[in-house]
Parts: sequence; C-alpha cells; structure tokens
Amino acid sequence: MTIRAMCDAFDVTPRTLRFYEQKELLFPIRQGTKRLFTRRDRARLKLILRGKRFGFSLEEIRQLLDLYELGDGQATQLARTLDVARARLDDLEQRRAELDAAIDDLRSQMGLVNDMLSRVASPARAAE
Repeated sequence: MTIRAMCDAFDVTPRTLRFYEQKELLFPIRQGTKRLFTRRDRARLKLILRGKRFGFSLEEIRQLLDLYELGDGQATQLARTLDVARARLDDLEQRRAELDAAIDDLRSQMGLVNDMLSRVASPARAAE
C-alpha cells in the first residue's frame, strides 16, 4: 500500500505514519521517495492504533510488537500484552471510580446551589 492508501484505510495522516516509522513501529519498503507498506505494516498499524485507544504508550506498544519476533508462537507476546492490559484496565477502572465520585459530588453541590437559589429568589418574588 502507498502512504496515501494507508492514510485513507486507517484515517491517519502521512505525518503520523512517518512518525511511527521514525519510532521504529512501522517498516515500509522504500522505492526512491515512495514508501510502500506491507501486510505486516498494516497489521502493526492496526495494533498500534488499538493500543493507543486503550492508552498504551508508544514504547509499550513497540515492546509488545517486538516480542512477536521471539519465535515462541507468540506466547511471550500474548502473556506480556495481557499483563500490560490488566494494568491499564485497573488504571481505567480507578479513574472511572474517581470520575463517578466527582460527578456525584458535583451533582450534589449543584442541588445545594439550586436549593439556595430557590430560597433567595422566593422572597424577591413574594415582595413583587
């Protein structure tokens, strides 16, 4: 695939693809000034984008992708991916709990302010 085809297929910019290439996440074939992306690059980009969506760092993603080359039937790669994913899930669940608590607290405070506003507005209406 050309860089344009990759951009269209994955909804990324050429700059993003060049950045991932610079970070040694993708390894397109060079033909003069052209970059041609292989099936392997497409699979890696899919995994990179998924990892980013889950909040993995690019370094974590690179390390996980590099484990594919070990030749152990992906056992190490899959086990390490599961470890990183568990840690990320724990972090996301903790953040969600903190957000839920903050939302509940904000709703409670808004209710108190609304009650105060009602009381302040009621005497003004009665005087009219």
